[in-house]
Amino acid sequence: MPMSAVIDNSPEVLTRIEQIETICGRDVGNRIEPLVHATKGGLLAAACSIAEHPSPHVAIITGFFVPHGTPPAAETDGPIGCAHLAAGLQRVGVPVRLVTDPLCLNAVKVAAWAAGVSTDVACDVVPMDAASAEDPSVSSILKCWQSAEPPVSHVIAIDRAGPSYDGSIHNIRGDDITDCTAPLQLLFAHPKVISIGIADLGNELGMGKLSRDLIAKTVKHGERIACSIPCHHLIVCGVCNWGAMGLLTALALLRVDWKSRLTEGFTLEMDKHILITLVNEGPAVDGDTAVQAFTIETFPWEFHGNVLTELLAAAGLSESV
Repeated sequence: MPMSAVIDNSPEVLTRIEQIETICGRDVGNRIEPLVHATKGGLLAAACSIAEHPSPHVAIITGFFVPHGTPPAAETDGPIGCAHLAAGLQRVGVPVRLVTDPLCLNAVKVAAWAAGVSTDVACDVVPMDAASAEDPSVSSILKCWQSAEPPVSHVIAIDRAGPSYDGSIHNIRGDDITDCTAPLQLLFAHPKVISIGIADLGNELGMGKLSRDLIAKTVKHGERIACSIPCHHLIVCGVCNWGAMGLLTALALLRVDWKSRLTEGFTLEMDKHILITLVNEGPAVDGDTAVQAFTIETFPWEFHGNVLTELLAAAGLSESV
């Protein structure tokens, strides 16, 4: 760890992070309680892996394209959490990269810029037809990751669909969406990088850390949609944006030297601004209703704002609202 790093792993902090994990793991109707239980402690482990790293450099993967949307677009879950996390990390001097595909690129950028992420942030875009890690487009990104100073240490996937056990990619309805989902797992599964998955159902990158049988027994279409790609640390939550926000607040608790800068833009006002900007300018649609609306997983912003308020209170950051 850098000499300036101040880690607080006191019982009070660990208790607060447990509370944050419980808030993030609240079910919104997908019956994910068994998945949440199976990954208990994942939030702390993920946060510690970043907080204790001597020179973290974080690549954040997000963007879930909804081909049947009106209009076809990225969904609102994922880019918002990515934006909060990227902005906070940049404020404390941690290098950040945004990773997505051509169909979701504008939405991911719009959300990040709305949150205050620098417009010159590195954006790694994997083409739709990339076939393997040896594909020039993928290998060039991986070379950039390793030649950067410092090299990329962590990759975080936030609500990003990944391949199931038959190699195809499915949405919540069990539909095959492989043709409109670039193979970002080629970056997520890189052996030299610590991987963190933030997921809310079973078809997202990182869910391969859990057994296929557990996912099959837990969620609708689970056997068909279960992602086969594992990760080092898995955070299962009711809504993926919550998981990213939970990771941000956990980092603020662990790293005393980061706390004020990390969370200075993490407010209700900013969260609503990101959602409105994302929907209007992304554009973006609700992943469940497939409609261009100011909702996430069918719930209006006020519902998510209440969760954010709870997260801030659990972290002792209520004054930031």
